[in-house]
Amino acid sequence: MEWYLVLLVVVFLLVVLQKWWTGRFGYCKSQADMRGKTVIITGANTGIGKATALELARRHARVILACRNRNKAEATRDDIIKITGNTSVLVKEVDLSSLASVRTFAQDIYKEEPQLDVLINNAGTTGPAKRTLTEEGLELTFAANHFGHFLLTNLLLDLLKKSSPSRIVNVASMAHLWGKVDFDNLSGEKWYHEGRAYCDSKLMNILFTRELSNRLVGTGVTVNALHPGTVQSELFRSAPWFIKVLFHRILKPYLKTPYQGAQCSIYCAVSEDMARVSGQYVCDCRIQDPAKHGMDEGTAKKLWEVSERLTGLAS
Repeated sequence: MEWYLVLLVVVFLLVVLQKWWTGRFGYCKSQADMRGKTVIITGANTGIGKATALELARRHARVILACRNRNKAEATRDDIIKITGNTSVLVKEVDLSSLASVRTFAQDIYKEEPQLDVLINNAGTTGPAKRTLTEEGLELTFAANHFGHFLLTNLLLDLLKKSSPSRIVNVASMAHLWGKVDFDNLSGEKWYHEGRAYCDSKLMNILFTRELSNRLVGTGVTVNALHPGTVQSELFRSAPWFIKVLFHRILKPYLKTPYQGAQCSIYCAVSEDMARVSGQYVCDCRIQDPAKHGMDEGTAKKLWEVSERLTGLAS
């Protein structure tokens, strides 16, 4: 067979594979209107956070973009208002890796917002190649992906309970499959690898969701975790160059767009099917089982207690 015929066959098979793979993606089919609802989305200035904010603004929600970079967030706000015509889109500055910033943000929310119907803990990072500590002495990846959201959620719980029925949505990842919670290495003091830290932090998201769900029984507040899929986003902006080439070049046709990646967050936030569902792991708008170690009640409880201590919540 001539070389160009082989090339045509390979290209054809790759196109068929791409169509089959993307056809498996789940979409939120709910048409729920969010008029009169207030939503906070962390990390909403780019990627799936921005796509989620755009869709909820389309549904007439009051959307608060909780972002570290105010300039980028304001540009995103302007885009969303222009596209949707919804002027109830606000920017609030918060750095999830800083516990002090999280506390200031939560205080401002209580002063300015009479209700909170949905909290979407979306912000995340793969972390730097070299171990980095925050101003409070926490490892940066764990701080941004777990401890910051743990603190934020707990500080806003009273407002969420007051606004019930309300929902908490934690954006985790299937990377939790390769995660492990090493309670003797929560600041990377023994060893550190950025990829492992990311996987471990995503497992923490799953375990946090599980324990929080147990504590919210009877309050009218639900909490669920999700895997958005592997998305064309800025998540790997701090990753090594070969990881960037892999995800931004080679695998790009098989990755979800931010719109597709946001579908699971939107589903958990608005779908009638999720109104009374709590403590679950959702992928492609379907409830699935997380890894076995993501359902360990003992580890979830211990992680909660350690997180309380490290974030200053413990009395």
